[in-house]
Amino acid sequence: MASLYSLCCVLFLALAIVASYVSPAVSTSRRGFERRNEVEDGFRVMLKHVDSGKNLTKWEQIQRGIKRGQRRLQRLSVMFSTAISSSTVVKAPVAAGNGEFLMYLSIGTPPKSYSAVMDTGGDLVWTQCKPCSQCFKQSTPIFDPKLSSTFSKLSCSSHLCVALPKPTCGDRCEYVYSYGDYSSTQGVMATETFTFGKVSVPNIGFGCGEENDGEGFSQGAGLVGLGRGPLSLVSQLKEPKFSYCLTPFDETQKSTLLMGSIASVNRTLGITVGRTRLPFNESTFAFQDDGSGGLIIDSGTTITYLEESVFNVLSERFIKQMKLPVDNSGSTGLELCFILPSDTSKVKVPKLIFHFDGADLDLPGENYVIADSNMGLICLAMGRSNGISILGNIQQQNMLVLRDLKKKTLSFVQTQCHKL
Repeated sequence: MASLYSLCCVLFLALAIVASYVSPAVSTSRRGFERRNEVEDGFRVMLKHVDSGKNLTKWEQIQRGIKRGQRRLQRLSVMFSTAISSSTVVKAPVAAGNGEFLMYLSIGTPPKSYSAVMDTGGDLVWTQCKPCSQCFKQSTPIFDPKLSSTFSKLSCSSHLCVALPKPTCGDRCEYVYSYGDYSSTQGVMATETFTFGKVSVPNIGFGCGEENDGEGFSQGAGLVGLGRGPLSLVSQLKEPKFSYCLTPFDETQKSTLLMGSIASVNRTLGITVGRTRLPFNESTFAFQDDGSGGLIIDSGTTITYLEESVFNVLSERFIKQMKLPVDNSGSTGLELCFILPSDTSKVKVPKLIFHFDGADLDLPGENYVIADSNMGLICLAMGRSNGISILGNIQQQNMLVLRDLKKKTLSFVQTQCHKL
């Protein structure tokens, strides 16, 4: 059993991250050689919670995150069903979009600062550009290619243009990208110098969005895709490894994104609650022919969503082992909550373990329950889904999550993320 100690004072939210600075890994006396080494060795981006300073209550922030997560769940479901269905004619790539993390970077020469959504579910890197026939509001000026000496449009024969599923070619390579909920961006593909703190990387291919529409984009000025495709920032840097480490909500502590070598450290899944292995068919988490099923490890979704039949079994076990009255008010936006007794020190929550192929992820209590002594409630930070399942970012807090795209592996290491 995991103790409730400190849980009543802990705040768990949908995280949107703002990168506050980037520090290069190495330095040399030769500028060109210095930049190459910095990119090869990797760099560090410090991250900050996007909702800090908005004077929101704990549950208001949680509910905002849940709403964003539900929209993302819809996008991911559409993305996978579209990708797997061979009978569907795809007119534009469909990606997850609208993650929960923002990173600051600079574009162009001279560099202009922007914030962009970190999208681990998609590939395209893009920002809004002038002239903009349809643009959403953003906190920084819209990027003007005419003011940058390093901006260059991509030709239709370029490998990045060819990598687009459905490019339109005339005198320039044009793209259309959709995000599953009718959100979209379209514009021209180009290359530009991107700067991460003091590390400048030339010739990064990106979408210069001239028509952009959809909820959630206004969190930043665009998206940075960190997926496995050739268009992603990770692929263009030729760095197959990146990792992130998310702190619990605390404005004094920063989360971290690591790119490159400094990021070092068809699946089935089982779940244990307390000492009981849940009785469900583990193939539930396998991808099906129609695109349903599967488990996604996602930094862009707040809480974990489990396929309905699995969530129902998990809920039943939690209710039996918590031994507290269930709250049916629906006031929190979470599906399973309990009424706290006056003496919270006596409350114990059952252990929760995710069993992956070859490894068990034994979660600490603060990574799957949310408690508030003022409201008198303690809730499971999970919900039900229809088909696709997602391991959300609350469950990943204080875990160094390493993605190795070359080896196609994912690793978890329990870490005090604020000490990285």
